[in-house]
Amino acid sequence: MYRYPDNFIKLYEKSFRRNAELPALSLYGEQGTMSYLRLAANIARAHILFQNLGLRRGDRVALYAKDSDVWVEAFMAVITYGATVVPVLPDFTPEDATNILNHCEAKLLLAGDQLFDKLDFKKLKHVEAVLSLIKPGMLAAKDPAKVVRLLERLGDDFQKMYPQGFTADDIHYRQVDNNSVIVLNYTSGTTGFSKGVMLTGWNLAGNVVFGLRSGLHFTRSRVLTFLPLAHAYGCAFDMLTPLAAGSHITVLGRTPSPAVLLGAFAEVKPHLILCVPLVLEKIYRKRILPAMSEPKVRRMLAMPGLRHLVYRKLRARLTAALGGCFKEVVVGGAALSTEVEEFLHSIKFPFTVGYGMTECGPLISYTTPRQFIPTSVGRTLPEIMETRIDSTDPQNIPGEVLVRGQNVMKGYFNNEDATQAVMDKDGWFHTGDMGTRNPDGTLFLRGRCKSMILSASGQNIYPEELEARLNDMPFVAESLVVDRGGKITALIYPDAEALESRNIPADKVELLMEKIRAKVNSRLAPYERIAAVEIMKEEFKKTPKRSIKRYMYI
Repeated sequence: MYRYPDNFIKLYEKSFRRNAELPALSLYGEQGTMSYLRLAANIARAHILFQNLGLRRGDRVALYAKDSDVWVEAFMAVITYGATVVPVLPDFTPEDATNILNHCEAKLLLAGDQLFDKLDFKKLKHVEAVLSLIKPGMLAAKDPAKVVRLLERLGDDFQKMYPQGFTADDIHYRQVDNNSVIVLNYTSGTTGFSKGVMLTGWNLAGNVVFGLRSGLHFTRSRVLTFLPLAHAYGCAFDMLTPLAAGSHITVLGRTPSPAVLLGAFAEVKPHLILCVPLVLEKIYRKRILPAMSEPKVRRMLAMPGLRHLVYRKLRARLTAALGGCFKEVVVGGAALSTEVEEFLHSIKFPFTVGYGMTECGPLISYTTPRQFIPTSVGRTLPEIMETRIDSTDPQNIPGEVLVRGQNVMKGYFNNEDATQAVMDKDGWFHTGDMGTRNPDGTLFLRGRCKSMILSASGQNIYPEELEARLNDMPFVAESLVVDRGGKITALIYPDAEALESRNIPADKVELLMEKIRAKVNSRLAPYERIAAVEIMKEEFKKTPKRSIKRYMYI
């Protein structure tokens, strides 16, 4: 197994020096762009403050704020100092955020003012000081007078350190061993369930160097980041890889609704688009389906000789909607709708689906759009990752996906029991996902081990596959398939907007859902057919990562 030899932190020292005069960061909708030299100068200023505060290598520094250019700057300042950064999702409740901050023993907290206002500083056991990421200043501290004094003299300290002004030659970062924990990423904040994924320099270098060598980002390429940067997916490929390449990152910094995203795509014109399935699915339903429903277009689609012309126009329309300059769209984080995937493949749209987990920082498998096999999640990363299926026939009989290689985490912070539960003695990480694998390493996922349902006849039923079919149906916003006393039951939250647009009254929704159940069942094997439907009056409860809390409905 090959290990990329690059020292992770030194990647950024080299990049910031080489690209000093190039644009590094912008905040969408705001004036001004931060160059790489300005970014490095701000990082140097932060390093002086960290040192004066007594921060040591390996100390945990938490980020609890909404995405912004300053968030990126703070993240990079922490890791290039030699401390460990702990990104806390702003969607976590104050209670969960407090649990995380205490569990990771964070010494310093960099926070958004409004988010910090909801916390009780007295309950933060290890935090010495809280600094604002919104405007320079202190929000709280155990020794406030000391922190205020250090902040007031920071400008003078910076001037003394760099009397001739800060230049590219001054960009120099500590030699941080690649075995050191760089990022501590929490998958849950609940007391008793907090699992901090320890990602080392090796883990992150495996992801970033793969991204660089694959040409995902390059010098002067444009990036629009709208995935949460506290997630491993957005962090690795919308921030860390672009900064190592010398790209220009524009942080969306607001809720990525279709209208906002389409405006940002048109303005930024990104060269690569990373997204979750929901983004493409919404654009497909709001921009493409209406066009395909026009009588003239339907007639042309029915004629084989004209179909390719329609597909070419639809591809051009979708490409233009996404800015027109990207070479590929990478989908990850969840399963892509079968309907949308089939459509994108039929019009030869340049998309691919990858697979990863926080515990792998995140990438496990990926292939280019040209090599991508529909319904797969790409091929296991060559050289740095291995996969195998815990099955007697890995290509045909689903089993748990096991992963081993450079990207696999060091373990869960202060949670040896949880670490041992997923890491076996041979170094294989047990993902909890069920799937099959081709001999070339291409993976096909079926669902989560824990959610699999065993039918009365002994057949395995994967709820995620049934949910994907249901979610493809009109008037279904989201669904969950569960076992109710031996009966496969679909919990469906209807699409209120779609029902209203078609003037369907509330008393007709139950009959409509029964018709949907029958239609879906006509495409299923007898053992996996849905026996009943329960209509949900409210959206499903979600985690901060927007996954349905399945356990609440079983």
